[in-house]
Amino acid sequence: MNDTPHWLDVPRNQRRLWIIFLVVLALTVLAQFIWPVHGHFAFEALPGIHALYGFVVCALMIGVAKLLALWLKRGDTYYTQREQSDDAHNGAPHDD
Repeated sequence: MNDTPHWLDVPRNQRRLWIIFLVVLALTVLAQFIWPVHGHFAFEALPGIHALYGFVVCALMIGVAKLLALWLKRGDTYYTQREQSDDAHNGAPHDD
């Protein structure tokens, strides 16, 4: 088996990708100063509004996911308790 890590697992490559993503984001925001955006609403003409909107929505999705995780999560022993109770019901003799 190949012992070399995947190229995305190398910290140097992860840092390079972050830099590339941030440069592309900055270029797209700066491009709005050269080529104005004509949206349906007045606030869409603000430079960088789409990047800000994407960030806010992403942060909200993470927050909602964390709240859902608090509501939906099970205990660490949820499945082992269930297996033990199933074994007890299936293996134990019944009083009829």
